[in-house]
Amino acid sequence: MTNDGVREDPGPAPYREPSGPGPYREPSGPAPYREPFGAGPHGEPVDRYRLAAPGISAVVLTYGAVVQSLEVLDAAGASGNVVVGLDSMADYLARSRFFGCVVGRYGNRIAKGAFTLDGRKHRLPRNDGANSLHGGPEGFHARVWRVRSAARDTVALAYRSPDGEAGYPGTLDVEVRYTVAARGGHTELRIDYEAVTDAPTHVNLTNHSYFDLGGGGDIGRHEIALEADHYLPVDGEFIPIDGPAPVTGTPFDLTTPRTVGDQLALDHPQLRAVGGFDHCFVLHGPAGTVRPAARLRDPDSGRVMEVLTSEPGVQFYTGNRLADTTFGPRSGLCLETQHFPDSPNRPAFPSTELRPGRRLRSTTVYRFGTDGGPHTSGHGAGARTWR
Repeated sequence: MTNDGVREDPGPAPYREPSGPGPYREPSGPAPYREPFGAGPHGEPVDRYRLAAPGISAVVLTYGAVVQSLEVLDAAGASGNVVVGLDSMADYLARSRFFGCVVGRYGNRIAKGAFTLDGRKHRLPRNDGANSLHGGPEGFHARVWRVRSAARDTVALAYRSPDGEAGYPGTLDVEVRYTVAARGGHTELRIDYEAVTDAPTHVNLTNHSYFDLGGGGDIGRHEIALEADHYLPVDGEFIPIDGPAPVTGTPFDLTTPRTVGDQLALDHPQLRAVGGFDHCFVLHGPAGTVRPAARLRDPDSGRVMEVLTSEPGVQFYTGNRLADTTFGPRSGLCLETQHFPDSPNRPAFPSTELRPGRRLRSTTVYRFGTDGGPHTSGHGAGARTWR
């Protein structure tokens, strides 16, 4: 992380350095499967793209940059979807709880729907009680993105957020690239984010997929471990009370694998305050470096997912508020890699400021394997054994 808070991944170079959205470029390799999916909130055409590599496939919508499905192999070699998705655009418009989308400009909450930047106060939509959540009701999740480029295993989506949209200053050009791959005995979905602005602003981008590695609609038997020995306690409105607190001696100690259902059954004021887990964990290691963040295992299917990220935190959410949708509570869980909630109002937190002349870069990788013995994808790629 730079001193002004811009997230820059010092690893491999990004795919390109766009100055802003440009014309569609013909893919250099075979094109992915593409089909119409319906119409957006203002009648815009929405498409979906199917990306594929040996042992993994993903379906991505231009609406909200949504990951509608993500299919990977289980220990028996059978392919299955591991994210919660909806069947139609009508469902996404009427019933979605941010399923699979990119949220922004600011993922998570900003207290009282306001922040001050360079001496000027900016007011945001309050769509979560008194606070602003995920960029407001018409955030990036509710926008139709433009395809910048596409190939068989990757698609890049772009969105231009005009100055003043949802109260945020500056015109912001955002690109999100999804790439599926099979490498080193595992499969993965990689998400690369980039953004530039023409005026100082705050940005915090993340993907809001709900994972269910078994596909059974209940994450209670999943085992989770996080690379974090501190988390952010919150009040009843999900706003951090103060700084990071140690996880030792609490249900938030996920430094070794724990069963999600067992942890949810424990009695703790923080679990009672928000109805389960909906907390940001402070990750080990320097932000800006892609490093391990979380590991999730489903004992029934044998699937294991490892999360790596360049972000400083991960929001672990157990789907506590899914009861008002077509899915029940805890039918999926989120591991949202991101900066901390309410950072624009917390000088002690890692900065989310982005200024002209700087480029936000962030990478998250969802890596899949099994612990049930080797299997192949039909293309000769063996599975990695996870411990």
